Amino acid sequence: MRGHRTNLGETLMSTGVKYVYTFAEGSRGQSDLLGGKGANLAEMTNLGLPVPPGFTITTEACRSYMREGTEPDELRVQVTMALRHLEDDLGRRLGDRHDPLLVSVRSGAKFSMPGMMETVLNIGLNDASVKGLAEESGDERFAWDSYRRLLQMFGKTVLDIDGHTFEAEIDKAKKAKGVTNDVDLDVDDLKAIVAAYKQIIQSETGAEFPQHPREQLDQAIRAVFNSWNTDRARLYRRRERISNDLGTAVNVCTMVYGNLGATSGTGVAFTRDPATGTPGAYGDYLPNAQGEDVVAGIRNTLSLADLEELDPKSHADLMKVMRRLETHYRDLCDIEFTIERGKLWMLQTRVGKRTSAAAFRIAHQLIDEGLISKDEALMRVRGSDLNQLMFPQFDAKAPRTLVAKGLAASPGAAVGRAVFDSATAVRWADQGEEVILIRRETNPDDLGGMIASQGILTQRGGKTSHAAVVARGMGKTCVAGADALEVDSAKAQARSGDVLIKEGDVISIDGSTGEVFSGRVAVVPSPVATYLERGLEPALAQAGDDEATVALVTAVHELLEHADDSRRMAVRANADIAEDAKRARELGAQGIGLCRTEHMFLGDRRVLIERVVLADSDEEKQAALDALLPLQRQDFIELLETMDGLPVTIRLLDPPLHEFLPDLTKLSVKVAVAESKGGAEPEDLKLLAAVERLHEANPMLGMRGVRLGLHVPGLFALQVRAIAEASAHLIAAGKDPRPEIMVPLVGSVMELHLIKDEALGILAEVEAASGVEIHAPIGTMIELPRAALTAHRIADAAEFFSFGTNDLTQTTWGFSRDDVEGEFFPTYFDKGVLVVSPFETVDADGVGRLVKIAVEEGRATRPGIKLGVCGEHGGDPESIHFFHHAGLDYVSCSPWRVPVARLEAGRAALGAATISGTA
Repeated sequence: MRGHRTNLGETLMSTGVKYVYTFAEGSRGQSDLLGGKGANLAEMTNLGLPVPPGFTITTEACRSYMREGTEPDELRVQVTMALRHLEDDLGRRLGDRHDPLLVSVRSGAKFSMPGMMETVLNIGLNDASVKGLAEESGDERFAWDSYRRLLQMFGKTVLDIDGHTFEAEIDKAKKAKGVTNDVDLDVDDLKAIVAAYKQIIQSETGAEFPQHPREQLDQAIRAVFNSWNTDRARLYRRRERISNDLGTAVNVCTMVYGNLGATSGTGVAFTRDPATGTPGAYGDYLPNAQGEDVVAGIRNTLSLADLEELDPKSHADLMKVMRRLETHYRDLCDIEFTIERGKLWMLQTRVGKRTSAAAFRIAHQLIDEGLISKDEALMRVRGSDLNQLMFPQFDAKAPRTLVAKGLAASPGAAVGRAVFDSATAVRWADQGEEVILIRRETNPDDLGGMIASQGILTQRGGKTSHAAVVARGMGKTCVAGADALEVDSAKAQARSGDVLIKEGDVISIDGSTGEVFSGRVAVVPSPVATYLERGLEPALAQAGDDEATVALVTAVHELLEHADDSRRMAVRANADIAEDAKRARELGAQGIGLCRTEHMFLGDRRVLIERVVLADSDEEKQAALDALLPLQRQDFIELLETMDGLPVTIRLLDPPLHEFLPDLTKLSVKVAVAESKGGAEPEDLKLLAAVERLHEANPMLGMRGVRLGLHVPGLFALQVRAIAEASAHLIAAGKDPRPEIMVPLVGSVMELHLIKDEALGILAEVEAASGVEIHAPIGTMIELPRAALTAHRIADAAEFFSFGTNDLTQTTWGFSRDDVEGEFFPTYFDKGVLVVSPFETVDADGVGRLVKIAVEEGRATRPGIKLGVCGEHGGDPESIHFFHHAGLDYVSCSPWRVPVARLEAGRAALGAATISGTA
């Protein structure tokens, strides 16, 4: 065999670019070329596991097809050569009328995209070969069942006929016979269905179903290529941040049959429970079925324990294979298998998708079992996993009314209004409604509704159904297989016993128990949130005797501690008041990276700022400043005391001038109305004139930040004095305040010099008056491209840089964030201009380059300069990896994102980073 395979490789290479690899030629390290499925089929083949022979068409062939609009010339020849070698090895011909070789055609991209692309089984069957299959197998029903499956899959996948058209036909046949399951249809029923399916294809396409096996194969290959760019596939990739340029491989695999009677079947298994992380094999099995039946959720499945009773030998063989694969991959493995008359065949394996809870538990288990190191375990959990675990769960003491119970397919507590189709879910969610999508079973076309929903509830399917797998991948709550429900999508309702759930009714679903409740059930903090806020002991007390929760909290604790031990960057929080600072400190923040002082001037204080700006005399302005000083001083005393011993970066006033003034439109209307009634008040006329004089066409690029501080003398001085006096007060009380004064929107080093000189004078005054030494470094935000490009000069005055990536992104791209995200970003995503919003994940190529320039040039001027980021990017997992590699000293984010940032900073230090970019 080895020599034979080498000859095939040489033959394929002789035609030019090699587009086709047999399963024996590849390995799991070639997922870029062979896709995840093809690479893992090759890996299992090389391990000597029972894999049906076949070959993989590479992702490069797909990319060529997408570029040129047609297959590469060499591809047809290479497929022919691979197919002939396969036929020679097996002694059968594709679609032969006596003993036909049949194949499956399945997609397989580099990254798993469950249910997003296409599969066609039983390629090679036609009116003649179905008889040969019946004769060879000795089972006429099996042959005609396989033929109707081909027609249904080919019609839906290749010919783009609505799948419900075929489903309606088979449902009609079952209803006429008085049965509910496909397996209860006999051979005559199936022959009639085949004839009906062929008629559907004829009427829908104007052409007959292709009888030539090679034509079937070629059309199926093209369909898989085309499936890469379906709306649902693009939507999935956008959500998962997968590049649109990768393409998919195509796997052509010899058919093995799970629908050959009671001794055959098909299943999906996991080496550990992907929902909870509980050790032990877990999966679904359907006797007398083909692979798509399990994932589609058409019938409720049996467990692997049931398989052990039905077929002990095949079960034992499966357990051996699963253990070997988990040992080989050193991770949770997701496995698809078929049993054909007592013979086990492996159809796929991959590192399995899992819930957030399972990710932490499994990583922790594998450390204890000696399969992976702590560093490897940390690389296998993500900030998004930790974020998911911080969500609330249902209160066990809250009243509730159980209406149904299904399988706990993806954990979490979800509450929302019932909807029964994907389009309604999207529409209602866009209107601000929280919804639960209820379906008999989901299919890939439901992806939009699944994303829009708080949770998913299905009548049919198991833990490996489409709904369950996709929900787990997205971190959505899911209850599957709630067979007490009778879902009627046409009437937009579901019934469970005497309970009727109509569209718009509020329901609650618990993805951890599989329970479905009518109405709204109260929620409480999760044990993981309790741990992060209050510590390990309170969280374990909350978990009580629940072993799974205890294991989860322990896993989060140990892996987060390891992240803290591993990371180089500090993690600070953005907080403006003492209460937020207290929470940030509890969550592990090592300081405040951004205190927005403008938030301290809301309410009654806004009038005082207005007086400072609009004052007619120095005396009037000073009176307003004097009134503000004690208020600001107390703000800073509370904040610095809460963060005692940790740095607190205080940004001087930054917002545009108009935010401190009356609204021009409202004031104009007020004056106009007053004048129409006999005359406006002189004060209002005076105020309107001042507001009109100060009005700006583009205030975000106008009088704000350092410009406001220079234009309105005394304003920044007030804040610096309040910081200094608050620090002196705390030092005298034996505290350790560590303020850092940050000047916003600097574009020229001269701006910073002017403000810094004034600030140093004020600090010296307060030191002299109080008799204490105040250490308050003065630095700036880098939020303008010019600031980044002149960082070598600005660092001459700045003792620290903090990158304000929100404004730096706006000014680099020329975007107004409030406008573009709802206006044209969706178009940019669809057309591939953007993979992800640059306001969500830092634009590494543009904004990121400015950051790197500023880091390099700032340190060249001032080697010890402290560098951080305080935009919301500081809490984004991908951006944190970028900032680590760019050399920043810390990231700062909202308090609730601090644990996520701690985890990701640890992962970044271990080299787990990849950064998305733009086209």
